[in-house]
Order: sequence, then C-alpha cells, then structure tokens
Amino acid sequence: MGQLDGKVAIISGGARGQGEEEARLFAREGATVVLGDILDEDGRRVANSIVDTGGEALYAHLDVTSESDWSEIVDKTVAEYGRVDLLLNNAGILPVAPIEQATLEHFRQVIDVNLVGVFLGMRAVIPAMREAGGGCIINTSSTAGIQGYPGLGAYVSSKFGVRGLTKVAAVELGGDNIRVNSVHPGPVDTEMLANPDAKRDEHGDRPMRIPISRMGRADEVAKMMLFIAADATYSTGSEFIIDGGLTAASNLSR
Repeated sequence: MGQLDGKVAIISGGARGQGEEEARLFAREGATVVLGDILDEDGRRVANSIVDTGGEALYAHLDVTSESDWSEIVDKTVAEYGRVDLLLNNAGILPVAPIEQATLEHFRQVIDVNLVGVFLGMRAVIPAMREAGGGCIINTSSTAGIQGYPGLGAYVSSKFGVRGLTKVAAVELGGDNIRVNSVHPGPVDTEMLANPDAKRDEHGDRPMRIPISRMGRADEVAKMMLFIAADATYSTGSEFIIDGGLTAASNLSR
C-alpha cells in the first residue's frame, strides 16, 4: 500500500520542476493528483505520463492569481474524485531586480503569484477539506523566507509573507483538522535556477557556502513534501527547511 492511498491532491505549478516531481511521487504513493499550471502542454504531458505508468492524474489550467481558476480546479476535483485532502501550493516566479531599479509592476507581479496565489489556493480548498474531515496544506516558501538576498526584494517579501500566512492559517484551521505547514528549499536544480549565477551568496561575488556542496534536487524536496503529508501528523504552522545547510552556514566568518 502507498502512503497516500485514497488521498486526492491538488498541486499548483505541477507542470515542471518541483511540482512535477511532487506529482509523480504522490501518484506513486497512491494519491490521485490534479495538476494546475499555466503551462498547458507540459502539464498535460506530466498528467498523461502519470496515467500511462498506472497512476491517477488530471490536468487543469490554473493561473494562481485568478479566483475563478482556483474555484474551477477545486470544483472539478470534487466533481471527479469527491474530495480534496491535500494542497501543495508550489507555483512561483523568481525575477531579479534591485529595489532601486524594480518597478511597481515587477513587485506586484511577484507578490500576486507567490503570495496572493497561496492565499487564494488555501481559501479555495478550505470548504472541501472541511467536508472531507480534514486535510493538509503545504506552502512552498524558500530560504528567502528565512533571510534576505540582494536583487530579490519582491521574492523575499513574498516568501516571508508565505511563511507568515502559513502560521495564521495553521491557527485558524487546526480545529477543522486541517494542517498547514511551509517548506523552505534552498537552491534547487530546476529550470527556475538554471542560471549558474543563482548559486551566488548574499554578496553576489562567490558561490554560496552550502555545507552539502551542491544544489538540491527536486525529488529531495518532493520527499520532504511526502513526509509532511503522510507522517508529520502533529505538525502544523511549522517550517521545514531543506537547504543543504545554507541557512545554518549563513553567519560563518568570511
């Protein structure tokens, strides 16, 4: 038996990167996965691949900044599978601009996708999770929700916001048996961080000092997500850091 047999999961940003790995792992562990993304071709490819290998998956277009898209994906999931047990808020963007050079449009776009999208996703699934007797929401933050990085003012603000919003939701929803936790990956080897300069430290002048001296893998983050969903049944409002020791080493002398 899989660790998630009988569970139904909605995964935003499921078309590639961390979201894709999470969808594949959760399906292997018995969950029905509903992938949401704006990358329709990639999303359908992932969902079809999961089905072809014996899993249960469905793709739905999802712009996480759209209230109607969130309503539609939740309604579609309940109509097809009868329930929602898990939500992985994974969609995000990472544009770079120093504060002095960043436009208001840039800042608002990052906040809308990375933070407002998380808010809308949580709000949309609460009634269905309550009806199912409980659930688990996992919000993808970042080490940028723990500490600052130059050129990432909007991104860091959004990820600190996800961290705080997670704690409020955990307090509000604990009585409904809905757990809400945040995951804080360090640099992960996905399309978002394809540029080698993404592995620079906060001074921007040399590679980040990561005690485990490599970037993380998307499958490693997916395994953390699985642990929270399946095993961390008394954890809510918690921060799960998966960063190779990056934040532990951030105060080392240089």
